[in-house]
Amino acid sequence: MTVLSSPPSTARSVRSGVLLVVLSVALSALGVGCSDSTESTADPDVEPTGLGKEVTVPISATVTSVVDPGAEPRSLLRPGYEIGTAQQVTLRTDHHIEQQINGQAVRDFSPPAVTIPLTAQTSRKGVDLTLGAVTSPDPSLAQELQSADGSHAGFDINAEGAITRLRLETAPTTDDAARAALERTFYQTVYRSIAFPPDPVGVGAVWTVRQQVSNDVQPNEVDQVTTATLTQREGNLLTIALDITQTPQSDAWQLPNNTGSLDIVDYLMHGTGTITVDLGLPLPVSGSVNIGGHLSYREPRTKVLLRQNIRTQVRWGD
Repeated sequence: MTVLSSPPSTARSVRSGVLLVVLSVALSALGVGCSDSTESTADPDVEPTGLGKEVTVPISATVTSVVDPGAEPRSLLRPGYEIGTAQQVTLRTDHHIEQQINGQAVRDFSPPAVTIPLTAQTSRKGVDLTLGAVTSPDPSLAQELQSADGSHAGFDINAEGAITRLRLETAPTTDDAARAALERTFYQTVYRSIAFPPDPVGVGAVWTVRQQVSNDVQPNEVDQVTTATLTQREGNLLTIALDITQTPQSDAWQLPNNTGSLDIVDYLMHGTGTITVDLGLPLPVSGSVNIGGHLSYREPRTKVLLRQNIRTQVRWGD
């Protein structure tokens, strides 16, 4: 699998509402005009979520390079599952966002954690996912998630195991809050996946996966480098350690709707984790990936400082 990297125009329809809430508060405090900051920023030609229709998000290409091929014997790591292969696994995500403006009190914009039992089945174009009973420790969201029963998702995957498209089809009865939670979960999950190296490797191999991704709470592109190490192999079962770094492509954060920009004062995002994958199955069988950091921005006109602490965890398992 690869990490999700979507063109801004198409990715917006599967973004969490967290960005809009954070921006609404931050921009009003910073004195930046953004009258429609609480409205959807999706392009008019992008299929809206909900209504029982499938939404798809194209995935941009990754660049994968072998740093160390590892020990002999070496082989090419590629998915080996047959069409119709089924797998059951549980996906859990927890996203934490804190924000502070100048010396004001820190505000918590963290959405509730979500747990999704998944039944995956491989097809000619990739992996089709049926969602089980989605739960959350937040009572209100847990209640609303019941409306998402019957929802589906999926990944289109090429011959090299790279995701080329994310698909999401929520049930027609799905509430807005439940739909946003599902979108956020799958968006974060694909970002935390990994691509296989282009050359044969053995235990101890190290490779890098480079891609442009969008940060979870802002729409600007950042360069993400994931360093993967094959720490163990038993047949088709691989244990892979991950180290993730992110670097912004520019020194300013462009705000939605052409309302201006914020200068980047500090940007530190780093992640680690370990996942176990079976080349005969479409999804990771277990593992956990964490990424987080500290971001600081300054409004160039008012000099107001905006600080954010961000932490995301994606877990696979029973």
